[in-house]
Amino acid sequence: MTARTQFFSGAKAISPILLGVLPFATISGIVAIEAGLNPAQAIGMATILFAGASQLAVAQLIGTGATPIVIVFTAFIINLRFVMYSASLAPFLKKVTAWKRALLSYILTDQAYALSVAKFTQNPETPHKPWFYAGASAALWTTWQLGSLAGIFLGAQVPESWSLDFAVPLTFLALLVPVVNSRAAIVAATVAGITVMLTANMPFNLGLITAALVGIFAGWLSETILTRGAQS
Repeated sequence: MTARTQFFSGAKAISPILLGVLPFATISGIVAIEAGLNPAQAIGMATILFAGASQLAVAQLIGTGATPIVIVFTAFIINLRFVMYSASLAPFLKKVTAWKRALLSYILTDQAYALSVAKFTQNPETPHKPWFYAGASAALWTTWQLGSLAGIFLGAQVPESWSLDFAVPLTFLALLVPVVNSRAAIVAATVAGITVMLTANMPFNLGLITAALVGIFAGWLSETILTRGAQS
């Protein structure tokens, strides 16, 4: 299998998820305009920041007149999860040159990460792994930009009855279900879900990072207990 084939394989693999990403991106474009950004600024945020959850948070903070340092810190905290994603992907991309890794890091998303790690873990001998990841990420990036443009320029014409915001949690649920395939993963997902609800009111969206860390620890603890039990 060639690198080109893997690139298009990644794009094809992520295509079902794009149906949920498109309305998510449209919402982010609408929110940016409603927050007072002009089209050029909204497009800049979509292309430079390129992170759905933090884009929504940043737009809302801009709309409420928050200070720049609060806005930047909030985006930083929300996007800390990508540090964990990067550490998880690193073993599969270790042969990629530094400048290519920098480019791949820009297009890193929750969806592309989950899809790629699941494939690489289940099929360690997958050839041209970076190209599969790049294909999935590029397809999502393109969809995100198109959806953002639709929200920026056509958002006012979208009826509220369409409830596009419902697509956001559905997108992440579609990613979650296939990878929760072990007892440790179930424990991690359950604990993280409960934690994120209990910490929903934490400032700067710190509940998201807290839930991720608590979930990871719970999964690790569960895996450790299971391993020791099997060895005894």
